[in-house]
Amino acid sequence: MFRHLSIRLSSLFARERQERELDAELRYHVDMLVEQNLRQGMAPDAARREALRVFGPVAGVKDDVRDKWLSRFVEVAAQDVRYGVRSLRRNPGFALVVIITMALGIGANTAIFSVVNGVLLRPLPYKDGDKLVVLHQGQGDPVANDIGFSPKEMDDYRQARSLSDVVEFHNMFFNLLGRAEPERVSTGVVSANYFDVIGVKPLHGRTFVAADDAPGAPAVLVLSNKYWERSFGGDPGVVGQTFRMNDKPHTVIGVMPPVPQYPLDVDVYMPSSACPFRSSKRAIETRNFRLLTAFARVRPDVTLAKSRADINLVASQIQSSYKDDYPREGFRAAAVPLKTDLTSNFTSTLWILLGTAGFVLLIVCASIANLLLARMVRREREMSVRAALGATRSRLLRQLLTESLILAVSGGVLGLVLSAFSLTLLVSFAERFTPRAHEISIDFTVLFFTLGVSIVTGLVFGSIPAFARRSDVAPSLRDGSRTTHASQPIRSALIVAQVSASFMLLIAAGLTLRSLMQVQNINPGFKTENLLTLRADMSFDKFPLAAPDRRARMSAYWTEFEDKLKAIPGVIAVGGGGTFPLNENDPFPQGIEREFHPLPPDATPPQVSFRFATPDYFSTFGQPLVTGRAFTAADGLDAPLVAIVNQCAAKQFWPTEDPIGKRIRGAANRPWVTIVGVAADIRQQLDRTPTEELYLPIKQNPLLGTTWVIHSRVPVEQLQHGIREAARAHDPELPVGNFRTLNEVRSTALAPRRVVVALIGVFGLLALVITAAGIAGVIAFSVNQRTHEFCIRMALGARRAGVLALVVREGLILVTLGLVIGFAGAVVLARVLGSVIFAQQPTSGLTLLFNVTVTDSPTYLGVAAVLVLVALFACLMPARRAASVDPMIALRAQ
Repeated sequence: MFRHLSIRLSSLFARERQERELDAELRYHVDMLVEQNLRQGMAPDAARREALRVFGPVAGVKDDVRDKWLSRFVEVAAQDVRYGVRSLRRNPGFALVVIITMALGIGANTAIFSVVNGVLLRPLPYKDGDKLVVLHQGQGDPVANDIGFSPKEMDDYRQARSLSDVVEFHNMFFNLLGRAEPERVSTGVVSANYFDVIGVKPLHGRTFVAADDAPGAPAVLVLSNKYWERSFGGDPGVVGQTFRMNDKPHTVIGVMPPVPQYPLDVDVYMPSSACPFRSSKRAIETRNFRLLTAFARVRPDVTLAKSRADINLVASQIQSSYKDDYPREGFRAAAVPLKTDLTSNFTSTLWILLGTAGFVLLIVCASIANLLLARMVRREREMSVRAALGATRSRLLRQLLTESLILAVSGGVLGLVLSAFSLTLLVSFAERFTPRAHEISIDFTVLFFTLGVSIVTGLVFGSIPAFARRSDVAPSLRDGSRTTHASQPIRSALIVAQVSASFMLLIAAGLTLRSLMQVQNINPGFKTENLLTLRADMSFDKFPLAAPDRRARMSAYWTEFEDKLKAIPGVIAVGGGGTFPLNENDPFPQGIEREFHPLPPDATPPQVSFRFATPDYFSTFGQPLVTGRAFTAADGLDAPLVAIVNQCAAKQFWPTEDPIGKRIRGAANRPWVTIVGVAADIRQQLDRTPTEELYLPIKQNPLLGTTWVIHSRVPVEQLQHGIREAARAHDPELPVGNFRTLNEVRSTALAPRRVVVALIGVFGLLALVITAAGIAGVIAFSVNQRTHEFCIRMALGARRAGVLALVVREGLILVTLGLVIGFAGAVVLARVLGSVIFAQQPTSGLTLLFNVTVTDSPTYLGVAAVLVLVALFACLMPARRAASVDPMIALRAQ
């Protein structure tokens, strides 16, 4: 039977060589006749047709030699695929292990790439989105020190020749009335041509036109897609409905499509003239009224570099023309592509995650290459027989690569399925950093990425065993030996590489975990148990700016509401303020002036965060007063103006003096206020150190919107009902909402870090498991190959414990080499992690590693110990099998 098989295979290979030689000879004669026809003046197409007409019938081939070659290639490839599938079906366990391992590596990379693609690579869903820019202005670095724009400055930048349009945006909160319950809506106040400039068409209705932005025009609204779905159930009939806002009827004229909103998500849009603040005399006439964000569209024939130079020239001109409103030096403007601005505080984190997923894929490749090397040794006789019968080395290499590609593509398909299940988690993670989160999906780009990764991975781990195979087939045919000397060093090198990469990933996971633990263990300086936060906002139209008693009425309004909250059964204490600790909406620092400490000309004033508080604010939070007193009910509008500073501000501004009794005021010649107390420092964000803060009493500085914190002994659900009833009794048009416990707020603040730590940790655990399996597989294979050697050792007197130690020592040597090499890589990776900005505000300076050094000794020692223990356990199983072999039985079998 073998003789007949060898004769048949030899004839097949001989026929294949003959056909290749015939094709080459035919192509040669065809090309020679084509050249002869061309010299005779024939056209190129006619010369080739004539040559094929002459040689085609004689050779018995198709008119186009390339078609024959292609069909032959497809036929041979199909044969390789069929043979590869049959071969893998005979080893289902091996195939299943490889496919699952591949699925884990490719699935991790596909999941992270889907985020990178949706957030960083995909074009903006706006018309000519690459021409949209965000403008910034400020001293020094205008992006980091952006001060916003005033309406007058918007008119200045509209004169820039490189910009075709400049539009504005700012965010306000207003009460929307006319539904079952009053609702506080986040409102985007925009230019009339805002949607035309960014290139977005409405899903229903229309957007704003110039007439909508004219003074006295009927008030209109455009709904965002999220708000339309959430509050109106996606009903197109909402277009044309009228609601009341700011004591005016507002008609809904359109609904936006589901596109990312920038710079933040809002519920509704209104023209700038309809906003009572934006249309006020102060906003229109004062250059320092900078609350606007500026967007622009660069002209089609202008580069981004030229537009930046152009707007910088505008900044220089307005600085020189209005010297009192700008610093003398260093005032600049910048244009940042909208696509970049949308993801500026998320890019580094994404690339770090994609890099760690890539490490997992490399470890997977090394592990599977080791499995294939072991399988190649078992198939050595099969390969040698095929080579002896005429199979060329390239044909065998092609067959092995085909089998690897079948495994890789199968693993890629399974990995794609696994990545699809993680999309919801990744979208919720990404939406904390960028409005583009909802563009994350598995599209054709992701599918092509998965296919490409699968093919490249298959070629990588498939080529290693294919090229490692020796070309000398005589030993395998002579004595059936399955030993391949070339593969053992390669397998050892792959294990060392796996250990090194695993060590680096586990160090990254350990450092980020340590960082998270540091943040979680921080004492914020206030209590979070049994505290419920909520937001309440009075209607602007009830307290018009022109009313002479406006501030007195607002102060009385909140005092009465506070009394009603205190009267709710189960309430222990109530505190109110402009915001509360751990809230994302932290106020920006403002300049101040201290009495008897005049500032030099053009000097930047000291910066503090202005906060507002009711008398019971500090006691409700459990924030102690270090010295002085808290606010009282007597600190009203008719009383002297007072303030409380925190310890940080007291040490900064009065390091050797008692701050009590000192006077301070805000910039622009605001009234002087007297310091009456010093409060203990608290962390407004868990991973930020306390900064200078100034607290002002709400009674003297009434706000339109107030955040309340309630300490109670009753369940939250019961308390919410009581709060809504109290709000309705106080003012039927007062919306209350955004109920969250302070523990929930703290958990939400930590959620992005938790997700990053979880992702890197999962990658690290995958690497550890795959590496442990690889070590066990290599040691087991080595034991199997060296059984004869071990039997001789024991027959000559070696103890079983010595054989056990020999096997374990060889495995630990590989692990030690991997740890030494991986240490250098881990330090580099840790430095990268330490430089990654991780915050929802890109200018905050917070990094992924918090209070953790890049060479944190406990992390490095702990990870090294874990790897050594896992490797020791992986080595013990095959080592025990080697030591348990009966030498006499094994030698007789040999």
